[in-house]
Amino acid sequence: MLLKLTPWISQVPPRVLYPNNPRAPHNVTQFSYKEKVFKKDDQVDQVVMHFSIDGAILLKDSPEAQDQFEIQDKKEQEQSAREKEEAIDEDFDPPEDDKEQPVKNPLRNQFNFSERAAQSKNPILRERAWTTEPPPTTGYSGSVTQWDIFDQYMSDIEAAKEKDKDNAEKGKSKAYQEEGEKKKKGDSNPTYSENMKLSIKIMERMVNQNAENEVYHDFKYWEDRSDEFREGEGTLLPLWRFSSEKAKKKQVTCIKWNPRYNDLCAVGFGSYDFMRQGTGVICCYSLKNTRYPEYVFNTDAGVCSLDWHPAHPGVLAVGLYDGTVLVYDVRARTKKPIYQSTVRTNKHTDPVWEVRWNNDESSGTLNFFSISSDGRVSNWFLLKNKLESEEVMELKLMSGTSGSGEDDETSLAGLAGGLCFDFNRQSEHLFLVGTEEGRIHKCSKAFSGQYLETYEGHTMAVYTVRWNPFHPKIFISASADWTVKLWDHTVRYPVMSFDLAQAIGDVAWAPYSSTTFAAITSDGPGASTSGVVHIYDLSINRNDRICEQKVVKRAKLTHVAFSTSEPIIIVGDDRGGVNTLKLSPNLRIGVVRTEDTDPNKTDEDLQIEKMEHLLEMVTETKEA
Repeated sequence: MLLKLTPWISQVPPRVLYPNNPRAPHNVTQFSYKEKVFKKDDQVDQVVMHFSIDGAILLKDSPEAQDQFEIQDKKEQEQSAREKEEAIDEDFDPPEDDKEQPVKNPLRNQFNFSERAAQSKNPILRERAWTTEPPPTTGYSGSVTQWDIFDQYMSDIEAAKEKDKDNAEKGKSKAYQEEGEKKKKGDSNPTYSENMKLSIKIMERMVNQNAENEVYHDFKYWEDRSDEFREGEGTLLPLWRFSSEKAKKKQVTCIKWNPRYNDLCAVGFGSYDFMRQGTGVICCYSLKNTRYPEYVFNTDAGVCSLDWHPAHPGVLAVGLYDGTVLVYDVRARTKKPIYQSTVRTNKHTDPVWEVRWNNDESSGTLNFFSISSDGRVSNWFLLKNKLESEEVMELKLMSGTSGSGEDDETSLAGLAGGLCFDFNRQSEHLFLVGTEEGRIHKCSKAFSGQYLETYEGHTMAVYTVRWNPFHPKIFISASADWTVKLWDHTVRYPVMSFDLAQAIGDVAWAPYSSTTFAAITSDGPGASTSGVVHIYDLSINRNDRICEQKVVKRAKLTHVAFSTSEPIIIVGDDRGGVNTLKLSPNLRIGVVRTEDTDPNKTDEDLQIEKMEHLLEMVTETKEA
């Protein structure tokens, strides 16, 4: 019997099963190292592993099992041989009767405990590895010395500095930089060579000296003949006024003559107004060119102090208002400092009021000292690539008034703000520190925990303290209480005191006489203020000044410095000007030799005798 199927049953499509994984990705992309691009992998992995486990079972007749049995037998033989070697021969007589028989332990294991251990055999691990052909190589060898390594490091450092410099100068185009480098080299254009710069500088000095011929003539040859008719008095002749556009509206905060080049002096500009602080400028002026500074350096904060190195006249240490200390090399082409303190090197937190190079080079590295209002005296060492500090002393506050004894003084919490310091030229370990509270402390580098002596006499902040350049015991100080005091460091109270009745800015010893010093004051209130220079020679008149002269109008004088080789002084004011003044003959009397003078005594011995004679006269006057 035949069945008739309906049309829809006969049209059922056949079902075909394919061994393809519907979830396998078809767009797998891998990076082709040969063609250096990402390429799609057309081969699709259709296999899905649901369960897999690594087995450790071996067939007993397989080669692997036979190897394992051989290893096990070998280990057993070695163990039996080792035990046989370590066995001890026991030689003892058997017991003769029952009394000598050993007694068995009657204790039984009441817990029926037995310890058993078993260890399975270690399976044999099989390793497979493939080795490709090694790439072609070429052997190279050479010898390297320490100097080659050092030169390579230095070249890398210079390259990094040049790269940073190029990144900072975004405004310059590459073509302009290439042209500038060519000009520096002087290969293509001799106009920009170093020889041309030197020639232009000499020509500029000649033009300046020709334009100011009369002033230079007075500087070299003019002498005030009226000094012959007025005994014990002198005058100051104004010569030049140094000024710069970059130093306008800034105050002169420090002045230092170069120890080797007598015509060069460095001037720091900043601000003593704590509410109006800005950037600082360092100008190095020369007497050979009075119209424009020889070197100009800009700083991020106001300059508070600077000092030339006595043996390396091109190295300049600088202290800033923000507590940073810098070291410049004026001979370098770059205007950036070669060393700079940071927070990591324990920099000062308050203004650095004075810096001074250390003349003792026993440490082997250049180093200088600094004092700040944060109460610390630090020693900075110039290492190979960084500046490291070492704390010399913390200026502790002292209680007790000037009338109390030394035993009544105790240390208070906090630190005293240091404003100035100076090192003894004969005893390098001794130094003086002037503080904001009006005390002067004698300290030593060897004893950093306490003061050797505390001198009381000033009632306000001590601005300047200076050792006498000839006598090792005498020093002078200037304070905000309008007085200048002369001290003997073996006596706690001042030897002499000079009340100038005006605000004092600075005081300085003369390099040619042990009894001569200069002080500067500001006379008059407000806009009518004028700067006055006072010259004292205690060997001529120990009660009054021998010269008092106004040198600037509508400005306050801030600092004064004597030239070590020329009969001039320079004074700075709060308007950014540096004034040069020539001393008349009565103001620069040094050593006077007579017929009674011992010819075997040197000038320095005579200077010390002059100061000793002054001290004897002052002591006799006080006793009388």
